[in-house]
Amino acid sequence: MFKSILLPIDLSSKASWVKALPAALSMVRNYGADLHVVSVLPDFGMTIVSGYFKEGYEDQAMADFGHKLAEWVEENIPDDVDVHPHVLHGTIYAEVLRAAKKLSCDLIILASHRPELSDYLLGPNAARVVRHASQTVLVVRE
Repeated sequence: MFKSILLPIDLSSKASWVKALPAALSMVRNYGADLHVVSVLPDFGMTIVSGYFKEGYEDQAMADFGHKLAEWVEENIPDDVDVHPHVLHGTIYAEVLRAAKKLSCDLIILASHRPELSDYLLGPNAARVVRHASQTVLVVRE
């Protein structure tokens, strides 16, 4: 049923993948699907902010982020899984949706956490992905 699965993770938060990863691995094995693991390095938000960083900072940050994602994949994804890691840059939910479309993923598996007051005011990334995705989305709760 599913051929390509997208697993967005936050490298700085184990809660973003500790329960979603086993669900993703199970689905990958059950359906013989490819696994795309994505992590998003947020952008500066406003171009004026970039003026406060050294030239080349963004490129170096992306390279370092890529190495960290590769290490995470090495440590957490079994050898029998066909995995493709992707480093993205921008707004988290928008980049996850863009990657799902570009990679032709038919399932997005992501973790959710108990909502905090700020989530009600701003809306968490998981809710935005669920609301706007054209793919099936599996939300794995705490």
